[in-house]
Amino acid sequence: MSTVTLNEHGVPQYPKGHTGRLLVTLAAIDKLDSPTSSSVATQTGLSKGNIDTYVKALNGQMRTIIVKNGPEYTIESWGDLLNPEAVRRYFSGFNEPR
Repeated sequence: MSTVTLNEHGVPQYPKGHTGRLLVTLAAIDKLDSPTSSSVATQTGLSKGNIDTYVKALNGQMRTIIVKNGPEYTIESWGDLLNPEAVRRYFSGFNEPR
């Protein structure tokens, strides 16, 4: 098992193609007061340009319903695959962006 490093916000930095990137995106959208592509990217360390792609993958693969109202994302449904409390608990070490 490889070691995953954490960014300055305590967010695991998963390699390309890892499902963890989807989960940290979801957790950041859930946690942030105003989850935009920029704030999610700052929180997670992911590329701002990939956040929409990760949201589409979450909606398509994980059956969530995340919508974008203007610049902000809203989780309308966690779907039937993911347990919101488990995701929140796993990523509870996130710190707010500076």
